[in-house]
Amino acid sequence: MSRRDEVIDAAERILEAEGLSALTMRRLGEELAMRAPSLYKHVAGKPEIEAALQERALRQVGAALAAAGPGLRGLAAAYRSWATKHPRLYDLATRRPLRRDDTTVAAEAYAEEPLLAVLGGNRDTARALWGVAHGLVDLELAGRFPPDADLDATWDAAMRAFSREFLAAGPVADDADDSVRD
Repeated sequence: MSRRDEVIDAAERILEAEGLSALTMRRLGEELAMRAPSLYKHVAGKPEIEAALQERALRQVGAALAAAGPGLRGLAAAYRSWATKHPRLYDLATRRPLRRDDTTVAAEAYAEEPLLAVLGGNRDTARALWGVAHGLVDLELAGRFPPDADLDATWDAAMRAFSREFLAAGPVADDADDSVRD
């Protein structure tokens, strides 16, 4: 394992245990028993560390999705499970701009492959489904559902909405009756 990989591993531990605000070069140096300036021999700075963590998150999500059970329900369960087990890494990977270099673009493509395969390559539908799944995870992680909410049933309803029958309907048509306007 390279020293850079050790830095990224330590950064992930700090991120998950203490949050993004704790992920400083000084704190990272403490974790690795080195002076913060020495870290710059291995990484260019915090933006590189955050990008590496985003890439790692995408690769982990991709692996979880690739190993998921069949169909949309299996993918949704794997996505939800990974996100709820890694809430701060998930947050960094999904709520901050993604550096669009070759490495992160490749990781993003890897993460989307299983979903695109289930959806017959339809990127627009994949993006819509990702938006729904991301929204459900966000609400769950934020504790925004009522205590008695059946989240498994909620996820099941979302996946039914994107079932093959729904997809078979094709593009959503414009409303033919546009005579009712505000």
